[in-house]
Amino acid sequence: MKLLAAATLSLLVTTSAFAAIHNVEAGPDAQERLQTALIEAEPGDTVQIGEGRFELTDGLSLDVDRVTVAGAGADATILDFTNQQGAGEGLYVTSDDVVLRDFAIENTTGDGIKSKDADRITYTGLRVEWTGGPSPDNGAYGIYPVESTHVLVQNSIVRGASDAGIYVGQSDQIVVRHNVVEQNVAGIEIENSYNADVYENAVSQNTGGILVFDLPNLPQMGGHSVRVFRNAIADNNTDNFAPEGNIVAGVPAGTGIMVMANRNVHIFENALTDNGSASVMIVAYRQPFEDENYNPLPRDVVVRDNVQNNAGYAPDFAGGAELAAAMGGRIPPIFWDGNGSGIVVNEDTPVLSLGLTRPGQPVTEARPAPADLRSDSVPTEPEAVVLPDSMAFANE
Repeated sequence: MKLLAAATLSLLVTTSAFAAIHNVEAGPDAQERLQTALIEAEPGDTVQIGEGRFELTDGLSLDVDRVTVAGAGADATILDFTNQQGAGEGLYVTSDDVVLRDFAIENTTGDGIKSKDADRITYTGLRVEWTGGPSPDNGAYGIYPVESTHVLVQNSIVRGASDAGIYVGQSDQIVVRHNVVEQNVAGIEIENSYNADVYENAVSQNTGGILVFDLPNLPQMGGHSVRVFRNAIADNNTDNFAPEGNIVAGVPAGTGIMVMANRNVHIFENALTDNGSASVMIVAYRQPFEDENYNPLPRDVVVRDNVQNNAGYAPDFAGGAELAAAMGGRIPPIFWDGNGSGIVVNEDTPVLSLGLTRPGQPVTEARPAPADLRSDSVPTEPEAVVLPDSMAFANE
């Protein structure tokens, strides 16, 4: 027994040597101490950030695999970038199997947290916020994973992003759930990505609630297989404050969900309330492009079994006010520009089609009319995204 106990103790000591905890507390030289901990961390380690406000003047970076960066809570551990000197991110991650949890990032000059080519990354229990409220001077993205496989964003809060609060781009196998996104231009955006589940998020007071886009001239195109379901999407009527030239600068205030040029998108069991332009918009990409591999049309978009109330009363797009006046004061809650194929709306919600027949066609050529898009032939719903068991919180 003594030999067994000694062997067990030896094993525990050896194991702990390979999984160190790097504690960083608030106070002087926080910038240097925190970045040093992120540099010196080895695979399996945790960088534990203590309670308090960390006043930082430059961005942080992590490039070590299998590291957890953890705080004491999104209201207890605050990384404050109000005096950030550069225009970069607050935290930039380029490594795999990383967990970011339980801390806040405030007032970055650029994006809040960006990860690139970081597979099996988990964002959980975070808060990213620009505390002065909506402004074009805020950073573009709050939580910003790109070019990754297996992404989980959950239980987080993002406010004030001048592009998208939570943006997942050019990625595959994505889950975005149980987040609060408010006062951003776009609350949640899934762009040029494959296989995404976006569910049970509270999305309010943004310009547009949830966007599913596919854009040209990017390394990964042909976005497809996205499910948007069981979200509460309400009062997304904030004036668009994106800097001029951003693609989301064209999103009308009052948009609940917008699908543009994406394929096999299923929107179901959401609660959509008080979105002034439309509950759901389905449109083609309208800008000129030269990429011969890009398809600007929406295809196989299904809208079903949502609960909708009070939409279309203040359409914020060219000709919208006149169109609403001609239709008795508001437009139908579901808005389709007329482009694309396989567009199905199987619920008792009125649909307006502009009757356009090609991308980029002038709106002056529109022939708006109610549309019946019910169909017994429904595109097959994408399979649920299943994240690897090795990811923290994957199967909660």
